[in-house]
Amino acid sequence: MRGAGVACGSPCHVERLMMKATDSRSLHGHVIRELGKRIVVGDLRPGDLLPREEDLAESMAVSRTALREALKVLSAKGLIESRPRVGTRVRATHFWNQLDADVLSWRCASMPTDDFIAKLVEMREIIEPAAAAAAARRRTAAQLAKVEQAYRQMEVARDSEAWAVADLGFHDALLQATGNELMISLFSVIESALGMFFVLSAQTAGDFSYSLPHHLKVLEAIRRKQPEVARKAMQNMIADSLANLHRKRRKSTRKTS
Repeated sequence: MRGAGVACGSPCHVERLMMKATDSRSLHGHVIRELGKRIVVGDLRPGDLLPREEDLAESMAVSRTALREALKVLSAKGLIESRPRVGTRVRATHFWNQLDADVLSWRCASMPTDDFIAKLVEMREIIEPAAAAAAARRRTAAQLAKVEQAYRQMEVARDSEAWAVADLGFHDALLQATGNELMISLFSVIESALGMFFVLSAQTAGDFSYSLPHHLKVLEAIRRKQPEVARKAMQNMIADSLANLHRKRRKSTRKTS
């Protein structure tokens, strides 16, 4: 997980866009966050055994009850597994729930690698152009109005945080306009990934509203019920966003070399 990448931006931005992440203010929430981050950033690697329960609870200054509850949550996320007479071991990354809000936020906090960003982009390339085309075919007047409302919020955004929230709202409204309940349900799964990507994109751009024309092209194609135009406009939007991140990456590399 370590390596060159693009910084996430302030925790405030991430937390507001990842409302489903575990609240770390409770004792077991604190343990979930601390152990989860250690695993995701590679301090605890796949195959590593966690310390004995009593030792781990003491080192984290929590009760064994709070620790056990936290370990259950991490197990449900696919990060660890417990076996009798063996102990609790970190699982291989392909078992992790990579779209879990916590896992995504921990990856973001550890400065996502170029490889992780490329995978987020690949996910967007598979889902969003098809969603844009479906929205253009099926949208109702009310659904179109919600897409347009989100676009107007992007227009008036005065900082990258407001922009990223409005951007997420735009893509949410677009998926709602597909009329496909399976695709609509999918948004709740990919929401954290999209939110993280929009934070990265907005904060690495010199002008966070640089992609507004791309959003307008998608909006107009949906308005005019032009599925293939909407598909292509969304593809261009995603490609441009990735290019922006790459430009920022190259500038950062030159400054540090």
